[in-house]
Amino acid sequence: MEKKRATAPATPPKAKFIALSESIIEKIKTGELLPGDQIPSENELIKTFNISNTTARKTLLEIESKGWARRIKGKGTYVLNRTEDHHLLRTLGSIYATRRGFHDSLIAEGFTPRNIVLEKTILQDGISSEINGRHFIIEGPALKIHQLRYADELLIKDEVKYISLTLCPKINKIPTEVSYFKVYENNYHLKIDEVQQTLGVKILEPNTTNFDLSKPTPVFVLDSAVICTGDKVVEIEQSYYHGDKYKFAVIASPEHDYRPPSPITS
Repeated sequence: MEKKRATAPATPPKAKFIALSESIIEKIKTGELLPGDQIPSENELIKTFNISNTTARKTLLEIESKGWARRIKGKGTYVLNRTEDHHLLRTLGSIYATRRGFHDSLIAEGFTPRNIVLEKTILQDGISSEINGRHFIIEGPALKIHQLRYADELLIKDEVKYISLTLCPKINKIPTEVSYFKVYENNYHLKIDEVQQTLGVKILEPNTTNFDLSKPTPVFVLDSAVICTGDKVVEIEQSYYHGDKYKFAVIASPEHDYRPPSPITS
């Protein structure tokens, strides 16, 4: 009589929330979801995969417990910055990224932001800047805000913004850590048509800047202008970014760049 060959016991299927969490984590590892990006919400997971709210909640908790994301109450769950050197990735030409704001982006990535305002004054004569071969002008009065931006006590950005007080009266009374882009849209009902940006590199010497440098260090120099309907310039920015802590990406079609978190596939 022929003996039956022994077979290995079947591997039990993974729990649904484990499979979904692993799928989302894989998107983070491959860069499809970047630090600061929002992970699909419970409702989005329920709708996409026809799962219970308990399974959706366990999925997000599993991702968070493994250190890939953090939940911010009332806002959602965001991908954490897990790079060894904590490089910050910023996207040029992205209205979506600009709308989120510098302060909120740091919080979403797991950093503790801090701002030091060096100057907050009103320029009666306005300001102008040349960007991408175009001349942008904010007629006076314009609000000038010069502040230092910190992440976990490290100075990463020396920022100067100029904002039209004609388009945004009394904006000088609003705290400087807010996303001004959202303020333009929500408080002043401005429609942003485009964001013009240029990025250069400059070597800064020790003791010549607000950065605490022990040796000559490269910094990124960002010039940008935010333009609303009627070709009116609402904001001009001229800022330095710490070169050792930043990486920049470029998006090709800013007018189509807004993308809600893509549904995951199991």
